[in-house]
Amino acid sequence: MENEVKQIRCAIYTRKSTDENLDAEFTTLDAQREACENYIRSQVSKKWQILPDRYDDGGYSGGDTNRPALQRMMADIRAGQIDIVVVYKIDRLSRAIIDFGELQMEFEKKRSFLCVGDAGHQHLDEFGADDA
Repeated sequence: MENEVKQIRCAIYTRKSTDENLDAEFTTLDAQREACENYIRSQVSKKWQILPDRYDDGGYSGGDTNRPALQRMMADIRAGQIDIVVVYKIDRLSRAIIDFGELQMEFEKKRSFLCVGDAGHQHLDEFGADDA
C-alpha cells in the first residue's frame, strides 16, 4: 500500500474593521486573500490546497469574536473540515489578547493555525510549512 500524502485543507480568514469601500471592485479583503492564496500556492509541493469557502468579515471589529465568518470558520474547524487557517496578519484574527488566546487553544485542539504576511508566520511541522 502506497503512502499517500494527505491534502492539507487551508482556509483563508480576512477582516476589515469598517465597511468603507467594501463595494469596490478590489478591496482590502481581496488583497488579504490574494496574499494568503499566494502563500498557500508556495506550499503546493506539501499538498496544501485552498478551500473554496470564503471567511470574510468586512465591517467587523477585531475587538471581539462575534463575527459571522469567524464563527462559521470555527464551526468548520471543530467539524474537522479545515487543517490550517491562513491570515494576512495576526490582528486580522483578533485585536484582543484574551480572544486570541482562546482562538489559539481551539486551533491547537485541531492542530490548525498559520499566520502569514508582514507578521511572519507560525507553522506546525506536521503540515510541513517552510520557515519565513
